[in-house]
Amino acid sequence: MNVVTREDEGLLLDLLNTTPVVDGERTDELAEPDAGHEWAAEHGGAGSPREVATLRRVRAAIQDVVRGAADAQTLEAHVERIELRPRLRDGALGWELRTPADEALAARALLAWAVLDERAPGRLRPCANPDCHRYLHDRSNANTARWCSMALCGNRFKARRHYQRTRKAAD
Repeated sequence: MNVVTREDEGLLLDLLNTTPVVDGERTDELAEPDAGHEWAAEHGGAGSPREVATLRRVRAAIQDVVRGAADAQTLEAHVERIELRPRLRDGALGWELRTPADEALAARALLAWAVLDERAPGRLRPCANPDCHRYLHDRSNANTARWCSMALCGNRFKARRHYQRTRKAAD
């Protein structure tokens, strides 16, 4: 009786990661109308301007909560129009999301955040690289993942730290 699927968890992470730092500058992959339309369409939405604006607002709110800059209560305004209805299909109870079409992607992301926060608190977190603005969902047994990606941040951060250590030793 899952309300949220792995696809929804992927949607949440993809949404949170639409504000990466590129060449030292924070970017927004949803800022341009065409890019926002395309992103939403790739994730099952229509890509309307209202849908993209809703995604941007919800993304910012969830990012603030995950980073600890805001309390989860700040998400209340975004969940007021989300409605889940029980639905019996082929003898199995499931849930049907009922919300305006241009709010469905944002609602799915919010529900995914809520489920992750309840079932796996602290596993959705910002990348440990202070120069990054991506997020990760730590699925490791030890809950020790730190980087959004070893290729993007982990290796760079470790190489920088190694360089600083060897430089200190040389001095």
